[in-house]
Amino acid sequence: MFARSARVPARSFLLLGPRGTGKTTWLRAQLPQALWFDLVLDREMLRLVQSPEAFRQEVLAAKRGTWVVVDEIQRLPSLMGDIQDLMARHPSRWRFALTGSSARRLRREGVNLLPARVVNQRFFPLTAQELGGLPPLDDLLSFGTLPAVRAAQARSARVRLLEAYVENYLAQEIRIEAAVKRLDSFARFLRVAALANGQVTNVSSIARDAGVARPTVQGYFDTLVDTLLGVWLPAWRPRAKVKEVAHPKFYLFDPGVVRALGGRLREPMEREERGHLLETYVLHELRAHIEQRSVGGELSYWRTPAGSEVDFIWTRGGKTVAIEVKAKDRWDPRGVQALHSLGTAMPLGKAFGVYLGARALRDADVEVLPLGQFLERLHAGRVLGK
Repeated sequence: MFARSARVPARSFLLLGPRGTGKTTWLRAQLPQALWFDLVLDREMLRLVQSPEAFRQEVLAAKRGTWVVVDEIQRLPSLMGDIQDLMARHPSRWRFALTGSSARRLRREGVNLLPARVVNQRFFPLTAQELGGLPPLDDLLSFGTLPAVRAAQARSARVRLLEAYVENYLAQEIRIEAAVKRLDSFARFLRVAALANGQVTNVSSIARDAGVARPTVQGYFDTLVDTLLGVWLPAWRPRAKVKEVAHPKFYLFDPGVVRALGGRLREPMEREERGHLLETYVLHELRAHIEQRSVGGELSYWRTPAGSEVDFIWTRGGKTVAIEVKAKDRWDPRGVQALHSLGTAMPLGKAFGVYLGARALRDADVEVLPLGQFLERLHAGRVLGK
């Protein structure tokens, strides 16, 4: 088992993360004495559906101070009403750990009924810190950092696991929730969306390529966000003199899943996809760090109509950090032109260039770091925050 950086809160919590990120394994290790309701198991679902009073009765029988885990709560969101009532009637008798891989049904069926004392947490694939260091880069970008995939040693096993992951996602998350009417259209959309990963998102163009109506494609993107497989990266709009592009970018949550959805797992990595896959991975590390260290703030990107772009902008209050990612072994000084342009338009607290070379460099006001060094600084708290 990989040592995870997440910590169990002192109070009841809702843990959201994509399927396969290790939520269940982590919770079983952290709360071995918990009263467990595993809704992934059909027999457990059937038992609770046939005997709606069983959940409440079993929790009431548990000793004071017991943790109660409900795994994949979105499969039976009606339990939220019981949990809300139990917490209201017995505020400090038990603590609840609820996990979910979809926010859609939870939002639709009353997760907002939970008391304010329930905290929200996010769970992610493995970070470099949790892996104990960076794997070989091509392997990392080809197969991502889902725990089961990283635990597999053979390339063929990783391919099969990721292909099964995509198939199971379509079968379980989408069909069970009836989130889309036609799985064939959604499957075509997924392939096109994977090819557009990390790029400025033109919904109309993707709709044409997938052969699906534009409103339907927008709904498909919403489904990916709701099932935690993707995230929008908005365009940053500072008070700058240069007009900025306002369209968001869309990123899937893991490079291996990007290649699996795009049907690229069995193909050699092309140079054109390498850059976007590296950005996807760096975004994952940034999001995980912000969550695990409670850093706060917002992530976005910045781009002018002329094409100058900064991959990631982190802002919190008056603090701003800019990060440019280049999938190259040699740092091109022209790579920081966008950072310099942004610096003239808006004061920057810090500016970083991230590349695949071996040495740290200084380019004007920009710290240029190899990927591994950048991640070490990030997890040491020396990139965002202070």
